[in-house]
Amino acid sequence: MDWLPDNQILNEIIRPALDIIILSFLIYRIYTIFVQTRAVQLVKGAFIVLLVYAAAFFLQLNTLLWILNRLATVIVLILAIVFQPELRNIVMRLGQGQWFNIATGGRSEHLESVLSAVEVLAGRRRGALIVFMRSVGIKNILDTGTKLNAELSTSLIITIFGHETPLHDGAIVVQGGKVVAAGCFLPLSEQADIRRSFGTRHRAALGLAEVTDAVVLIVSEESGAISLAHDANLYYDLSIEEMRSTLKKLLRVKEESSEVGEEAALEE
Repeated sequence: MDWLPDNQILNEIIRPALDIIILSFLIYRIYTIFVQTRAVQLVKGAFIVLLVYAAAFFLQLNTLLWILNRLATVIVLILAIVFQPELRNIVMRLGQGQWFNIATGGRSEHLESVLSAVEVLAGRRRGALIVFMRSVGIKNILDTGTKLNAELSTSLIITIFGHETPLHDGAIVVQGGKVVAAGCFLPLSEQADIRRSFGTRHRAALGLAEVTDAVVLIVSEESGAISLAHDANLYYDLSIEEMRSTLKKLLRVKEESSEVGEEAALEE
């Protein structure tokens, strides 16, 4: 078998393969951003317009082609105006995202500390907003609050959301086993079909979930209901078990029991 020269291998095999891999990765990442926002509607609209144009071209519908050609620029402007929030969200995600970072939400004991605090707050009808950071940076959100960088604990969360504390009106941001900041202000949702019964906390949680990949836990001050916002969707009135299961999946929480078992096996 004749071996190809090194430069021919580079040009005919390695470069095309690298080109395909990088392009596939970019398409996948952009697709995930589209899916996590309502920008998928923009894609559907553009696809329908292209289908109509293709049909008019192949069927030689000259009048329709003439209209579409004249309106092409106008249609682009209309789509840009109508889907302006979605396009802005995509640009923000592209600018803030850590594309190669796989975030984890810390250990299971950290999650249990949060859930224990949430149960107490819900029972006392104290509103709360808890933001779990994932891969998209939210420095602009952190800058609106007070930096703490404190160890995460049930008592700390309950104290922050006490009615007499200056930080209870905003959100706390959690990353790993730390409360990074408290009293943070979140952007309000721009969705027009959100339930009118939802207050500012739910709208703020959904607003952040629309522009980042953060997971936001909400405790309603009026009803004590516990809800979760992520990927531009709001899931209202979840049980603690539903909340625990969902957060473990979204945050890729490390199980303490498995790690303890592995350490014991190594010691033996």
